Amino acid sequence: MKASLSRCPSEHRANLLETPKFQATSRWILLAALLGSGAGCHDMEHSRQIDNPAVAGRTIALQICSNCHSVDGVSVSPMFPTLAGQRKEYLVNQLSDFRAHLRSDPNAKRFMWGFTHLSDEQIEQLAMYFASRPPPAGLPGDRLLVDDGRTIFISGIPDKGVPACSSCHGTGGEGMGEFPRLAGQHADYIVKQLLVFRQAGQRPRGESMKAISDNMSEQEMRSVAAFLEASSSQAGVPVDLGTADPGSVRR
Repeated sequence: MKASLSRCPSEHRANLLETPKFQATSRWILLAALLGSGAGCHDMEHSRQIDNPAVAGRTIALQICSNCHSVDGVSVSPMFPTLAGQRKEYLVNQLSDFRAHLRSDPNAKRFMWGFTHLSDEQIEQLAMYFASRPPPAGLPGDRLLVDDGRTIFISGIPDKGVPACSSCHGTGGEGMGEFPRLAGQHADYIVKQLLVFRQAGQRPRGESMKAISDNMSEQEMRSVAAFLEASSSQAGVPVDLGTADPGSVRR
């Protein structure tokens, strides 16, 4: 039976908060628990053992990661990336970088730096769990943005030295090897990360993206992000991802 932490006996809750192990867990785990995001008293006790390397990655995904990324890996808020269907190699690299504090963008520090306790096996299991979730279907976007973004994704912006995104991320944005899946990702999240790439050192594995993002206008970023958000889980590039009514381009 599920119950939020607020429904646990007050004396029991106070004892929990005083234990050294509870205080040693990441601030993000503590925040998720106190907000009562579906975890009951029993689950809270189990979550306190999350630094135990014997805890399966799937358990961590269901009890902890799901608070931001959802159980199926398709996050509701664009603040958090959708992980369903993401490349396993990419997820392993990013989780390893979070653990080592190599990713230093603000949200990485805020939400992920507490996970220094993850073992290599847990990272592999977490990556496998989310990589095996069905990827999301695309969400139709403004036709003008989507069409412009499709052109950038397939052909790049030659006069700015921006290569085709598809050369690394696959013809349908499905990702290749260590290059992440982008199809179906939140447009706002993609734009945010393109801006992060402009900041040297915040995402070391993404240094090759700095020159690309530096040469893109924010309008061009929004266009390619709209195209990717509208892209389906199909391997090929969809023929038409725009809305029935072209409308006005989002500003």
